[in-house]
Amino acid sequence: MSTAAAHSSIWPRIADLVALTKPRVTSLVIATAAVGMGLAPGRIDATRATLMLVATVVLVGSANALNCWLERDTDGFMGRTAERPLPAGRLDSLLALGFGLLLCLVSLPLLFAINWVTGLLGLLAIVSYVGIYTPLKFLSPQAMVVGAIPGALPPLMGYTAVTGHVGVGGVLLFGIVFLWQMPHVIGLSTYRRHEYAAAGIRVLPLVAGDRQAQFQAIAWAAALLPCSVAIYALGLAGPIYLVVALGLSAVYLAAAARGVRDPERDPDRWGRRLFFSSLYYLPVLFTALLLDAVG
Repeated sequence: MSTAAAHSSIWPRIADLVALTKPRVTSLVIATAAVGMGLAPGRIDATRATLMLVATVVLVGSANALNCWLERDTDGFMGRTAERPLPAGRLDSLLALGFGLLLCLVSLPLLFAINWVTGLLGLLAIVSYVGIYTPLKFLSPQAMVVGAIPGALPPLMGYTAVTGHVGVGGVLLFGIVFLWQMPHVIGLSTYRRHEYAAAGIRVLPLVAGDRQAQFQAIAWAAALLPCSVAIYALGLAGPIYLVVALGLSAVYLAAAARGVRDPERDPDRWGRRLFFSSLYYLPVLFTALLLDAVG
């Protein structure tokens, strides 16, 4: 095989390995972890901050790659996942498994090198996501609660990387990301319910019905409002952040309540609107927090 031919066969494989890590999800993780470091009291040097972000990204990439490996068969039944490298047949499953394990073996020691608290949180994240959430998706709609835990840990990990302990600011950031995920996931699973049904995943709208899903979305969105405002109440951010937090949370809650106010509205349309309304919440809120953080 010529050098040019070898290169042409290697790069698509590398691209598929990168795709296993779900880069769009990983970019959000970088942002939330950076916010955690930014809000934490104290200082962290640039080298350790960079190491923490890189290790967290690699850990998240590992969790996503292992998740793709575990769901390589069921992903083929869903339109949004059918073209992933494994269900599409572009990548060998053993290679994907080895890649995911390698990323895990690289990232965890790096996180423990930051400090043991951050390392333990990283270990909790990958175990809960890969070992509990992924198989639980096929058994219970409550898997979304378990899955929200590793999704909300990166900002807390960023906080502990600076402080070496779990503090109230880090817990509030964890709570915000945790609570935000619930209506986000409910909206997605409502308007894509048929794909989840084909894959055998027991999401809330399929198991409990649309009305129950709508009421739960309202409850989670309502809980998000005081959690986001608590950062201001504890003196961790200023009035600009407060205004943004109140506005965003009110809009998010209104989007969740829209389906209940109009029972005749197409629930799939409600779910789609709720999902897309969730996408700007964290970027705008955390930008305001970084710009208006106290101290």
